[in-house]
Amino acid sequence: MEENYLSPVYDVMRIPIEKVQANSYNPNRVSSPEMKLLVKSILEDGYTMPVVCYYIADDDMYEIVDGFHRYLVMKTCPEIAERESNHLPVSVIDKPLSERIASTIRHNRARGTHNIDMMVDIIAKLTEAGLSDSWIMKNIGMDADELLRLKQISGLASLFAGREFSMSWKSDKTVTDTGNMVFENGD
Repeated sequence: MEENYLSPVYDVMRIPIEKVQANSYNPNRVSSPEMKLLVKSILEDGYTMPVVCYYIADDDMYEIVDGFHRYLVMKTCPEIAERESNHLPVSVIDKPLSERIASTIRHNRARGTHNIDMMVDIIAKLTEAGLSDSWIMKNIGMDADELLRLKQISGLASLFAGREFSMSWKSDKTVTDTGNMVFENGD
């Protein structure tokens, strides 16, 4: 390895969005809740990671290797586009197509998945700190069913404190057990 190697992230450039284009080989898709969370993240925190691109000199364009969804946020969110003056932070890698495709897959797969046990601990801490379910859902980017499942996995009754529950069933009959026979009052 070169002694003076400098990673592309140390040379982030401010590139007009019209000079950035998607690639044709990215298999990654982001579901709607995660996309909404990405928009919120960029609205609240700004762009904290550059879009990784390859520079196509013949076209004077930057083709995305990683960061398509960050690019898409600017293309679809006028508030962010205006605030950022329609410019994206870009770092450039210089690799042939096959290596760019491999880079795209590595970037996507390296993100991994959330550890369920850690998410349960985070939900428990936020709930015990007095934050409401709606605050957690809005700021962590999850829906009510996911939050409920994580609370159920925890097995901690304290995570359900103060919640009203409906009866799963209601009977207006009286059941009497006499030996092996069961009689229901009203039948």
